[in-house]
Amino acid sequence: MGNTAVSKEAFGFLKKLKENNNREWFAENKPHFKEIETEVKDFYNHLLEKMKEHDDIEKLKMFRIYRDVRFSKDKSPYKPHFAGSMSRNGAQLRGGYYLQLKPGETFIAAGFWEPNKEDLYRIRKELELDSTSFKSVVENSHFKKVWGGLEGDEVKTAPKGFSKSDANIDLIRKKAFIFIRRFTDKEVLASNFADEVNFSFKEIRPFFDLMSDILTTNLNGESLLN
Repeated sequence: MGNTAVSKEAFGFLKKLKENNNREWFAENKPHFKEIETEVKDFYNHLLEKMKEHDDIEKLKMFRIYRDVRFSKDKSPYKPHFAGSMSRNGAQLRGGYYLQLKPGETFIAAGFWEPNKEDLYRIRKELELDSTSFKSVVENSHFKKVWGGLEGDEVKTAPKGFSKSDANIDLIRKKAFIFIRRFTDKEVLASNFADEVNFSFKEIRPFFDLMSDILTTNLNGESLLN
């Protein structure tokens, strides 16, 4: 059976990596890193199995710890965190999950980070037509207790083709539609952390169900799927 919790040793390694973010130190400590990496992957797969009990997950993607520094001012070669994402299966199930493990900066996120232009336009048109269903989900008191408010970058005025005086312009301006929940180190290292993350992801489902319905239909409610 794999690891079902995040260890203090894993966080200890990440703290040391942040203080020694260079290739020489990493090379000396790579055997230890590989042990920690295996342990963390086990934890992500443990979480994945929990999520499969209530959602259809296509795959788990673990992000590499190596940074692409070619176009970055920050030339630190490594990311002092672990991260992974899970995508839902099939064209009819939209939305994605993300978990970053980092001392002092652990968070989970769910939603639509960089929707393609067709999806973004469809979402905006839905909000322009009628935002009632959208607001009823994201402003639900229980939902907000778990996830807080909607986050994501937005344009400064109004997207092309939309009126800046629209009653829903605050939502239409969004370029991303995501929710974020942050955790303390104490919460992350607790034995029930996977359960808390799984619970939070399960509670995002009303939002995913609504958005899946929007993105698989036209404005008349007719299915776009074959």
